[in-house]
Amino acid sequence: MVQNRAERRLAELADRLKRLRADLEVAEEQCLHFEDLADDARLRALVSETPAAERQHRDAARQAETMARHRARLSDEIHSLEQQQDELLDKFYSDV
Repeated sequence: MVQNRAERRLAELADRLKRLRADLEVAEEQCLHFEDLADDARLRALVSETPAAERQHRDAARQAETMARHRARLSDEIHSLEQQQDELLDKFYSDV
């Protein structure tokens, strides 16, 4: 019974990890995109020296930071689930 529960939990963790890793790949691509946009906006703000360009730069930088935080949260969650998976595997194989 304990093994069945552990097997189910391991399967659930594996599915969740698969989804999170796919989400992380997308987030990494989006981070690169938003960082490029923020860099371009920063250069435009430096060259034009207008309030509108500065606002665009701040907005783009904020979006890039938000996406970076999202990517970090996904990475942290993956790490946590991997640790849980390792603990379950250790427990599962020690019971066998």
